[in-house]
Amino acid sequence: MLPTPQFIGPVATVVDPTERAEVERAGAGLYRTVHRDSVAEVLRDLREKRVSAILLSSTRCTPAELSPTRRMVREFPRVPALVLLSPRGIPSASDLIAIGGCGVHQVIDVRTPAGWGHLRSTLARDVVRERDQQAMRELLDDLTGAPKDLHIFAEALFDGYTGARTVQALARTLGVLPSTLVSRFFRAGVPAPKQFLVFAGLVRAARLFENPGLTIADVATHLGHSSPQSFGRHIQTYMRMPAGEFRRRYDGVRMMRHFRELLITPHRERLVAMSPLTMRGRVVGAEPTSALMRAS
Repeated sequence: MLPTPQFIGPVATVVDPTERAEVERAGAGLYRTVHRDSVAEVLRDLREKRVSAILLSSTRCTPAELSPTRRMVREFPRVPALVLLSPRGIPSASDLIAIGGCGVHQVIDVRTPAGWGHLRSTLARDVVRERDQQAMRELLDDLTGAPKDLHIFAEALFDGYTGARTVQALARTLGVLPSTLVSRFFRAGVPAPKQFLVFAGLVRAARLFENPGLTIADVATHLGHSSPQSFGRHIQTYMRMPAGEFRRRYDGVRMMRHFRELLITPHRERLVAMSPLTMRGRVVGAEPTSALMRAS
């Protein structure tokens, strides 16, 4: 059984109005739905907003929607698209072949209650930060033998990452004062927490750039930068290249490799010896934040 996932980004749907309530019930506690009347509207959402997945009802997979569906899948290959096989209208074999030709290969049969559970588990497996979890696994493999609290720090870099974050925000998540967090990294002689945050964000940017339908401005908005120019300066500062070149040179896998080669491998010995969150033998996250702040 899959562990209970955390709330994921919105799921865009093009389903029959009579199916919307069922889709929402299936996603209770997992996702919120953004219902649209056409694939063209979903394409606009993909460019302007954070979308975790797309659900298309078999009743809405009409010939008129095939062309925009093909474009959607081509431009946003990293966003899972699923077709719901609905009892309200069974597509013909040729319809399903046409849908598959658009690149939508996941069909979920929701004609029985079990189908809705299958939809939920599929989204949990395919969408709930699967690639972030992979990144965390790689980091934890690199940090084998490190104290538990360093693992907590590594997980916080990617777990639930939705936009640009500050060291202050990260410290609040970890339940420690920002000054305490920064000083412990400094004393250990390893890169500052800000460096880890910046490059975790660049890993996310590289993943987003894998979707041809997203422009540099779109990615800047997704990651919470004030403007494309600000985002471009950010990439130039840390990667010494323009945003367009960064997009050409790095996908998510290559950027994650760069992250590890820059921040983990050269400093591994010092990293595994440090305890950035531990005070008096306790990991700070084990106590209420207010008490931990006073203790720091």
